[in-house]
Amino acid sequence: MQDIVIGVDVGTGSARAGAFTPEGVMLGQATHPIRLWRPSPEMAQQSSEDIWSAVCAAVRGALAGLARAGGTPRVRGLGFDATCSLVLLDAAGGPVPAGEDGDAAQNVVVWLDHRAAAEAEEINAGAHDVLRYVGGRISLEMQVPKLLWLKRHLPGSWRRAAHVLDLPDYLTHRATGSLARSLCSAVCKWTYLGHEGRWDAGFFRAIGLDDLAEEGFRRIGTAILPPGQRIGTLCATAAAALGLPEGIPVGASAIDAHAGGLGVLGAALDGAAPGAAALNRRVALVGGTSSCHMAVSPEARFVPGVWGPYHAAMMPGLWLNEGGQSATGALIDHVITTHAAYPAMADAAGRAGETIYQALNRELARMAAGLPFPALLTEGLHVMPDFHGNRSPRADASLRGMVSGLRLAAGAEDLALLYLATVQAVAYGTRHIIEAMNGRGYAIDTVMACGGGTRNPVFLREHADATACRVVLPREPEAILLGAAMLGATAGGVHPGLPEAMAAMSGAGTILAPGEAAIRRYHDAKYAVFRRMYEDQMAYRALMREAAIDGGPPGAGRA
Repeated sequence: MQDIVIGVDVGTGSARAGAFTPEGVMLGQATHPIRLWRPSPEMAQQSSEDIWSAVCAAVRGALAGLARAGGTPRVRGLGFDATCSLVLLDAAGGPVPAGEDGDAAQNVVVWLDHRAAAEAEEINAGAHDVLRYVGGRISLEMQVPKLLWLKRHLPGSWRRAAHVLDLPDYLTHRATGSLARSLCSAVCKWTYLGHEGRWDAGFFRAIGLDDLAEEGFRRIGTAILPPGQRIGTLCATAAAALGLPEGIPVGASAIDAHAGGLGVLGAALDGAAPGAAALNRRVALVGGTSSCHMAVSPEARFVPGVWGPYHAAMMPGLWLNEGGQSATGALIDHVITTHAAYPAMADAAGRAGETIYQALNRELARMAAGLPFPALLTEGLHVMPDFHGNRSPRADASLRGMVSGLRLAAGAEDLALLYLATVQAVAYGTRHIIEAMNGRGYAIDTVMACGGGTRNPVFLREHADATACRVVLPREPEAILLGAAMLGATAGGVHPGLPEAMAAMSGAGTILAPGEAAIRRYHDAKYAVFRRMYEDQMAYRALMREAAIDGGPPGAGRA
């Protein structure tokens, strides 16, 4: 009988499940979509019941694939990862509305929701000591500003919400009945001080969430477990829904990006598993709707604008720094799908059996024929990618996107050029984050990449060339699912600990080297433009503030 472990990954748009051998070989997987509601441009909501239904469908689908192959596996462990979205439940475990329309079905505030901008700014103005462990400024994408928003704007929901969970913790709760939380979520998104094993009651009282402190933090978690530790076993109700036997060990969960870090950072390179010196040169790039950049060190490193340092939030005994970009895959999709040339180009790609990305990459290759390297196509076209604000290292959610160099044309070539310039801008954002990390003790020259964006050869090439780092792809392309499976393997005793699971189950695949000197000089110049565009945006704001002070907003006082 084949022993397997199951990993479940819940992203922004779908739930996925994968079945893996103890050596990290994937035997089957399945995906099921989940719904997303956007009540306003700054708000995003989901349904925990819809998400759980999708998880069950994905797990059943992965098992059905094994059954069709004639396998009768024994499931040794189950692990979950998910986006760091916020789930509201009442005392009976039912959904509590997260939106102003009162629809209880929409009880999840999605990670990308930016409703709590004012609350985040107010918290940051307090200069609380706990903020040292989130890069110096709390993000409106983290949970504490959202909790404050809910208390102020939805007091009825706030009173009813007996349990407020990170989405990964909600999944382990549904699977086992346990309300224990993962150290990964609690430290990275809720300000739990993992190195001291406590919540900072004074901080919560100071910002207006004193009721959480008075309750002894019952609503947000009193039992905090490290990722992969057995949180419980699969209960009868969940087992029936998932199509699995009751009693399977379930590991404490991880945020999806952190599961990707687990899936790639432990891979052997240059003939050896990574020690401390090798880890100091690595960053995990987990790319999808957004991108996260995970690096670990034996000591705490305070990197302005980069989240953390978080103690043991991903790997036992190591501090984690987490850089990020709020919109990467989402930004590239937006630039493509809103362009005038997109409908015709997408239709032609579909008839040819291609994705729009394959069609655009082919168009770029045609346009670059005869050039020393394709990146030269965008010499006069530059993008500032902060359409949804900047997560790292500027930590400024108010920043907005910019494009310089548009011409009076909107054909397929123009779309291809804008697509390439946007991919390059995303890569320069990664370079900016790496530079900030290297300025505080890291020596990163290797990007361990996984996630949806890493299936795109243009995305990979531009990242290698723009950062001057080698880019290493995982042996198992579904590295986030693999990381979730490692949590299950640890909980089930398949491997004695998470480091051993990482060493046994992960491996390196293709390695891309950065371009030669001429390519580096070109990207150095474009990166200088990327940095200058931020300075220009700040100058524009200063000019407009001066105009508002002198005479009020344009049009004021006119008949």
